[in-house]
Amino acid sequence: MIHKISLLFTVIAMLLFSCESSGDDKLVIAVTTDVHGSVFSDDLVTGNENRTSMAKVSGYLKSLDPSSLILLDNGDNLQGSPSVYYYNFEEISSDHIWPGVLNYLGYDAVTVGNHDIEAGHDVYDRIRNQFNFPMLAANAVNISDGSPYFEPYTIIKKSGYRIAVLGLITPAVPGWLPEILYEGIEFTDMVETAKKWMPEILKQKPDLVVGLFHAGWDETYGGGSADSFMNGNASLAVARKVPGFDIVFIGHDHDLMNDYVLNSAGDSVLILDGGSHARYVARADITFTKNGKKITGSLVKTDTVKPDVDFIKYFKSDYEDVVKYVSRKIGNLNKPMSVRDAYFGDSPFIDLIHRVQLDVSGAQISFAAPLSFDVEIPGGELMISDMFELYRYENMLYTISLTGKEIDKYLEYSCSLWFNSQNEATKPLLKFREGDSNRLMNRYYNFDSAAGIEYTVDITKSEGEMVNITSLSDGTSFYSDSAYTVAVNSYRGSGGGGHLTRGAGLDENDMESRLISSTDKDLRYYMIKWIEEEKVIKSYCDNNWKIIPESYVKTRIKVESEQLFRKD
Repeated sequence: MIHKISLLFTVIAMLLFSCESSGDDKLVIAVTTDVHGSVFSDDLVTGNENRTSMAKVSGYLKSLDPSSLILLDNGDNLQGSPSVYYYNFEEISSDHIWPGVLNYLGYDAVTVGNHDIEAGHDVYDRIRNQFNFPMLAANAVNISDGSPYFEPYTIIKKSGYRIAVLGLITPAVPGWLPEILYEGIEFTDMVETAKKWMPEILKQKPDLVVGLFHAGWDETYGGGSADSFMNGNASLAVARKVPGFDIVFIGHDHDLMNDYVLNSAGDSVLILDGGSHARYVARADITFTKNGKKITGSLVKTDTVKPDVDFIKYFKSDYEDVVKYVSRKIGNLNKPMSVRDAYFGDSPFIDLIHRVQLDVSGAQISFAAPLSFDVEIPGGELMISDMFELYRYENMLYTISLTGKEIDKYLEYSCSLWFNSQNEATKPLLKFREGDSNRLMNRYYNFDSAAGIEYTVDITKSEGEMVNITSLSDGTSFYSDSAYTVAVNSYRGSGGGGHLTRGAGLDENDMESRLISSTDKDLRYYMIKWIEEEKVIKSYCDNNWKIIPESYVKTRIKVESEQLFRKD
């Protein structure tokens, strides 16, 4: 009898434990973002081993239980590496490598990024049909009827739970890209779009609501604020203003965040931002209990993870095809070029970009900036891989019309981002972040210089008065009220960086009227063709501009170069 009672208590205890266990189910959501084509263990541009890659992400994911794992990606994957460029524009008859990677790993959804849109309709329309899961972007809508061009949200079922994922993209796309790349699509405000879709999502009775937003956390970037309509970095604004989200994953800004915000209903929302290039996996751990759910976040570094040998084997033929492509010789360079010189004055590195832009466009003047922060192209044979160092993005080349006065104001704006005015006290030449002498205050790819004109930048003058243009480079006079043809990349020509709007003073509605022509392919394509025709490329500086007083600049170059390019 005692044995039977004991057995009965044991059974009851087991049942109680079983009930409690089923009430404490756990899910893991792992998210990559802004991978920019970092697929393989090797860097196909430099030939060095990649510290981080999707091969390492695959190795990390093998340590997780797939039965309770949800995999998401937050966009910007179709630009930045030869591995995706090759399948975007060169090998278009076979399946694209990026859907292949995410399908292989078992992803559940991806949000579209602005650099995915940059690849153009032909590319993203093609790959969306190759994914085994939806591409999301609720605020990228058809102009014709206002319906979402991509899927607005998805419901993922895992371990008996329903996980809703709403995708949003930064609405700032039209300020960076030519319309032909997103023809038929308009981008709406993130907060208003989330408010529109949240009631429908909640009707689905999800157990968890996730935001997968390709937009950053800094609401003030570009002069915005938390309440700015069409703010390009409205991820936190959505989390605060639209109740219903449990977790919001951020992308786009290549930054890191693991924090909580309170929404307008007083609920806590986990915010995770996983940086870029597969350096981190943003991880949310969710425990469902009888009393609700517990959510914690972490950022998992991947640099110490071993690349997954099965992943490498599976994509071996793709790797070999891309290696063959980037190894193709296109010309010779007479001596090395470093982008480091470009932060302290005229440089051969930027002048080569200027030369190509002027030759391809036929324009009188060219604007260009460093698009890679710290690279060197060695002398000798030039390969296609070198073109990804020289010109990082797939921008079209625009020819636009600007007056002499607008050109002057454009350069003044660029210099205001770049140099400190020395008219009051001795300061560093370059603008560094406050309290951080190793990081520039502003984005290096907004430091435009010009070719085709002769000018000086006098840092003893106040901002807005530094630039003095003396003539065109052919010796003819330069007039403030004359119109000139100017070569710029499509990012700049669409308003990116604010040089044409906040700088030159153009109205956003006036931008299209200034466009004279555009290339039909990205500038890197024309660079490759240009170098193949030239055969031998001479690295030289045309010395059409300089910073004065030169004596002060010379005292600062060594000091600030060591600060800027210090290897920790």
